Amino acid sequence: MSTEIEYDTKGGALPPSDGFPAKEEQKEKLFMATQWQLIRWKFFRHKLAVSALVILGIFYFGVLFAEFIAPYDPHATDKDFIHVPPQRIRFFDSEGRFHLRPFVYGLTTEMDKVTLRINHVPDPERVYRVKLFAAGDEYRLWGLFKGNIHLIGTEEGGRLFIFGTDRLGRDLFSMIVHGSRISLSIGLMGIAVSFFLGITIGGMSGYYGGALDTAIQRTIEFLRSIPTLPLWMGLSAALPPHWSVIKVYFGIVIILSLIGWTSLARVVRGKFMALREEDFIMAAKFDGAGDGRMIFRYLLPSFYSHIIASLTLSIPGMILGETALSFIGLGLQPPAISWGVLLRESQAIRVLANAPWLLIPGLFVIVVILAFNFVGDGLRDAADPYASV
Repeated sequence: MSTEIEYDTKGGALPPSDGFPAKEEQKEKLFMATQWQLIRWKFFRHKLAVSALVILGIFYFGVLFAEFIAPYDPHATDKDFIHVPPQRIRFFDSEGRFHLRPFVYGLTTEMDKVTLRINHVPDPERVYRVKLFAAGDEYRLWGLFKGNIHLIGTEEGGRLFIFGTDRLGRDLFSMIVHGSRISLSIGLMGIAVSFFLGITIGGMSGYYGGALDTAIQRTIEFLRSIPTLPLWMGLSAALPPHWSVIKVYFGIVIILSLIGWTSLARVVRGKFMALREEDFIMAAKFDGAGDGRMIFRYLLPSFYSHIIASLTLSIPGMILGETALSFIGLGLQPPAISWGVLLRESQAIRVLANAPWLLIPGLFVIVVILAFNFVGDGLRDAADPYASV
């Protein structure tokens, strides 16, 4: 004999009622909840997705306050600190004594007599305390507010290279923080364009049907038949070399969105075709609702959750596209800073052998891609809140 399992507002199974009312308030709240409330309850049961959402929140906080979080100006070079390895923040000194406040050692330069390579070695005689809200390079937050206070730094005279430096002596951590502005925002911008094109073109295809639907679907099939990466490479190479960073940025957004809208358009078309014969749609037609009201008031809200989940899963592709194009030299170029531009430093095997920390931007790409995928999975599962768990 099968027993129907009931769930509370948090998605947890309710105990069997044995014919008696069990947690009636919980059940009533569940049945009276809106679709968005059900989606929210189910999403927050997905612990991995919630953790990934927190991680993405931290990254986008860094996007907004990059000047404050980064210890140094990402464009500032220093020939005395070329290819410095990541510094260790210490609590124990060379004699084993514990220090309540973290510190770093100063750096001295030594030459390897065999390889003639310059090495940067910690000097235990010079100790610099690590400070929060330390004074440093001046900046303008959002181009408006002038300041020189950074989230982390050292006492005067010390240097803090959390992830080391590159071939020009620039702080890698500061460049990664500033590079997140382009690498993370380009995904959102690309998805915004894809969302507009996918909803508009896919909605027209599914709602009107006929010859318009046939023409749109053949166009989508043609675009999807073109290999994505060669198309991106060809279009990126066609961007004028004299364009400013802003123009190249938006050019890359358009290029990445050129194919991205097709998958969303097909999803919207399929949903429109499935819903346009439903009773509530027919009732709206008999009530005299126009096409615009029919689409935006009745059809689209019926599967907003599915669209949001689909868009969230598409953002990683946009980020990887920009990273790949910038890595091979067809995307953004210095002085622009993105994670793809930073990874170009690791192309030379000789440089990579001497400075493996230049691969650290790749770790940030991996973490962000995984986080978006986990959030997308959580939203996709929550998009059908009435499904049993």
